[in-house]
Amino acid sequence: MRAYFIRRLLLIPPTLLGVTLLVFVLTRFVPGGPVENLLAQMRRASADGGARGGIVGQKQALSTEQIDQLKEFYNLDDTNHLRAYAKWLGVWPTAVGRKKIDFPVDQESQPVRTALTRERLVVHRDGTGVYRLTTADGGDAGPWKVRSLGMKETPPDSAAPPPPGTDPAPAGAPAPAERVEVYQNRFSGVLTGDLGRSTRYQDTVVSMIRDRLPVSIYYGLMTMLISYVISIPLGLFKALRHNRPFDNLSSMVVFAGYAIPSFALGALLVTWLAVRLGLFPAGGFTSHDFADMGAFGKIWDILYHSALPLFCYTIGSFAFLTMMMKNQLMDNLSADYIRTAVAKGRPFGEAVRHHALRNAFIPIATTLGRLVTLLVTGSFLIERVFDINGFGLLFYESAIDRDYPVVLGTTLLSALLIMLGNIVSDLAVAMVDPRVKFT
Repeated sequence: MRAYFIRRLLLIPPTLLGVTLLVFVLTRFVPGGPVENLLAQMRRASADGGARGGIVGQKQALSTEQIDQLKEFYNLDDTNHLRAYAKWLGVWPTAVGRKKIDFPVDQESQPVRTALTRERLVVHRDGTGVYRLTTADGGDAGPWKVRSLGMKETPPDSAAPPPPGTDPAPAGAPAPAERVEVYQNRFSGVLTGDLGRSTRYQDTVVSMIRDRLPVSIYYGLMTMLISYVISIPLGLFKALRHNRPFDNLSSMVVFAGYAIPSFALGALLVTWLAVRLGLFPAGGFTSHDFADMGAFGKIWDILYHSALPLFCYTIGSFAFLTMMMKNQLMDNLSADYIRTAVAKGRPFGEAVRHHALRNAFIPIATTLGRLVTLLVTGSFLIERVFDINGFGLLFYESAIDRDYPVVLGTTLLSALLIMLGNIVSDLAVAMVDPRVKFT
């Protein structure tokens, strides 16, 4: 069995590679993106400004160079998708601290200063057109490198031939220049703990996930605790009271809760209990004066704000676990080994506790992995209804806004949790049922 779980753990890295590679390719080929969204916002703002000012059809278009700078800023300038994916993983060096300068062809050196160093660097060019980089005093530039990007495009006005009767090269005309870039290679990616920076909020993906995880972990733990603590005893009691009034009434309530979508139930609860009756807050995780409260006040404030979301979180899993527990226990109570134990003089309650109940836990253990995934991912619909800044809502908003670094980071964590949850489920089944042997 140990070898089985070792193999399962070793399959996690290649599976993550496949999942993230697929999502990475999709982000590069789907319509839209951070640059396209920014251009669309500028066009809308220009159209609104033109309509208010009485000028129709006025646009503020960006040049090709400006668009290339935006793609470089958002790390979308590499057209080789496999190499870009390798950079995101951290197995291919990424050019950082990039600084572009125009190097006139009639000069031999050009000073440059980047944002990553206060020391001034100097770009030199010899007679063969080869560039080299030194410090201001002629020393070694260290990790800094220089490369040529080709001749700078000449503006159309300057490229036009001079009028007849004028000098071929008017005085003051700019000399041809070559575009040169100074940069530094650095390994930065998933393997180094860097998931990139959000294109919408300009914050690191790691910090955004870290800020959302406590909220999602709280709701996940509370959902798991409430579901198991209530569902298992309720399913046991329903199995022992099968077809009695309590069983029939509770089944109606359980199936009604299972049939109602959680987000729809949340909207009803917010409308009636929060807005109209004012019994609960309409959203949020804490109050505005949460920092000024004492320890007991903070605990009560969190429970007060999370009452309605927790009810929506648990209603679906609560119904599922309750009916599964009841059906599995009824199947075991009708088995031959229970009748044999009772016929030999074993009390019925003891036979249920020591034999039937343990076997009924086997299917329940298989749902543990799904609840582990819910522990962090949550439900973005419920978070949307109750305005909870959780992990699920972060993934939803990043997908809508084409925030590719956040999409990749949340996908990586979600896929990892799903695989770990499946392993936990197999481990729980093996612990509950000694007949299960994984090979």
